[in-house]
Amino acid sequence: MSRTKISIIGAGAVGSTTAYAITLAGLASELVIVDINKDKAEGEAMDIADGGALFKPVEVKSGDYEDTKDSNIVVITAGAAQRPGETRLDLVSKNYKIFSGIIPQVTKYSPNAILLVVSNPADVLAYITYKLSGFPKERVIGSGTVLDTSRLRTELADHFGIDARNVHTYIMGEHGDSEVATWSITNIAGMSIQEYCDSHSINWNESLQDDIHHRVVRAAYEIINRKGATFYAIGVAVKRIVEAILRDENSILTVSALLEGEYGVEDIYLGVPCILGSTGVKQVLNIPLAKDELELFQSSAKTLKSVLDNAEKEFNANK
Repeated sequence: MSRTKISIIGAGAVGSTTAYAITLAGLASELVIVDINKDKAEGEAMDIADGGALFKPVEVKSGDYEDTKDSNIVVITAGAAQRPGETRLDLVSKNYKIFSGIIPQVTKYSPNAILLVVSNPADVLAYITYKLSGFPKERVIGSGTVLDTSRLRTELADHFGIDARNVHTYIMGEHGDSEVATWSITNIAGMSIQEYCDSHSINWNESLQDDIHHRVVRAAYEIINRKGATFYAIGVAVKRIVEAILRDENSILTVSALLEGEYGVEDIYLGVPCILGSTGVKQVLNIPLAKDELELFQSSAKTLKSVLDNAEKEFNANK
């Protein structure tokens, strides 16, 4: 039976939590954690491995880039962390430089891997990884808005008192401030929110809708202000993406993928519903959006394009 190898670059809060979530889910035969702080990476690997009698067999270890050789999936969580008061886009220049050192090492040892970019800003860094790696677009994926979509579904579920798994909707666009809630296709049991509310005598209006979306957009800021970082939910989100790939599920998740004309957008990575399987992104779904949602999505793309262009100019000037 073939072994499944997953490597995680970055042993910070997100990387270590992701390693823990993947281990608990029994998705890997071998899991390698790499970090510039070798003691931290070794400590995280030791801590997880100590539970070996309580989960499915997996070799958890720390190492250098050569130890990631022939990984099936490489998850990249390394980079400067978002601090209180910073937006995800504020991190571009710092992490562009860091990624210019990471990606050549990763691709050298695992030329056939799928690269999953989680570091912020995930969409911009996924595009940078795509360019630096030379990999085909389907094998370079950003964590996108999988977490944001979960946040929206959870907020709606809490409001209506139902299971979040029975709320169907997406957050699309940037994993960040310009993300778009797809209210026009949101449904519960096949009914639009308004239809569901009307049938259950529940109040619903635009103010409530805007308030819920605002809480989703602000969620990371609120958590960072209180505890310094977000890592549990993103760890679960990354585990879910890895699971869909390794099990060739053909699941639809809002990962960040390269757009080539979908939604009137080209040459940028954004969170959109995609079919995910063993080869990575099998298909980007071009779902129908309301006019205002499409305009907001295209505006989100322009924002990221501008940030990316500026980052590339700054990076090239400082070479």
